[in-house]
Amino acid sequence: MAAGLTRKRSSETDACGGEAETCAAISSLVAGMLSLHVLRQRRTWALLRSVGMTPRQVSRLITAEALVVAMLASVAGCVLAVPHAAAMAAFMRMSGLAPMGIPVEVTTGPFIVALVVGLAVTLLAARVAARKAVGVGPLEVLRDSAAQQRLLPWSRAVIGAAALACGIVLLWLVPQVKPKDAAPTALGATMVLCVAASALGPVAVRGLGWLLGAVAARLDPGAGMLARSSLVAQPRRAMSAASPVMLTVALACTFLFAVATTNAAAGVTRTGPLVWVAPMLVGPAVAYTVISVLNATAMTMAERTEEIRLLRTVGTKQRQLARAVSWETLIVTCIGTLLGTGIAAASLTTLGTATTGEPWFAYSLPQYAGLVLVCTVSGLAGGLAATRQARRGALLPD
Repeated sequence: MAAGLTRKRSSETDACGGEAETCAAISSLVAGMLSLHVLRQRRTWALLRSVGMTPRQVSRLITAEALVVAMLASVAGCVLAVPHAAAMAAFMRMSGLAPMGIPVEVTTGPFIVALVVGLAVTLLAARVAARKAVGVGPLEVLRDSAAQQRLLPWSRAVIGAAALACGIVLLWLVPQVKPKDAAPTALGATMVLCVAASALGPVAVRGLGWLLGAVAARLDPGAGMLARSSLVAQPRRAMSAASPVMLTVALACTFLFAVATTNAAAGVTRTGPLVWVAPMLVGPAVAYTVISVLNATAMTMAERTEEIRLLRTVGTKQRQLARAVSWETLIVTCIGTLLGTGIAAASLTTLGTATTGEPWFAYSLPQYAGLVLVCTVSGLAGGLAATRQARRGALLPD
């Protein structure tokens, strides 16, 4: 009976952790994608300002666009939630975590909460992104520089530093809190550290991009040099593509391996269908963030169509351009993986210290390698597909 109660509590912890992870991933990725959209449309906002549009009108335009997309996405999510809930309920019954014969009750409460939270997160992210667009001067449309003027704006630096300090405090608290609160505290530390890494990431991208780009340039001189130059010149754009990878690795590894660590510390061994409980719960969040990896990479690479056409006019071959895009995607994926792995390792080490008294945690190398492989394949597919027309099509845009 004690083992059954332990398994039940562990399953409830898994479900709560999976829901928290999904919410954190959605919030971070919505903010990141909107910021990337504003960054890509910088000259568009400047052109609108130059023809007389006021900052308030630009802000309302961005907010309205984000809310329309959020409403459409929320409706689609509510429609898909019903069959997903039925599939998860069937799995819970098959694994013995829920009694047979209990139906899935569809109530309006969760849908209302999801709609409100989704719209609130989107609105907040849109307002933050709109401030960047409003700050674009009317003469910005005349500027055509690939290098970013500021690596880290002061507001981003302050947010990143505050989140980093908060994450360090949470890591320190993990061994201090009650054992049952250690895993949620570690997951919270991972979320906060992901926010810090997203804000301060351009600094890491410029440094790691230069180092990894030097290796790529040594292995493939022409294409590797192009990839390194792009990463050094546009670290914030590269971080927009690396953030979904970092979130996927950090959150998924923390959740999956935290469950394994707490089970090992409690002497709980899961067999049969119970082994797949944690991966099934974390699956939707991973799938969502993988789609974001694909979209973010495609958006960042689509921005470089004119640059790729210019390289073709000076004699760069299609194969060299394809290799340059591949090298850049691989380096960005590697940076996101390194940041996510470091965050997860820090949280899991403190969790292991809290549960076993030693800086140790359980992990699965196949699960980790699978996450990294899926992110890498998604990034390569998005980057190569987004630049295919520029690499193979006409030199002049249609």
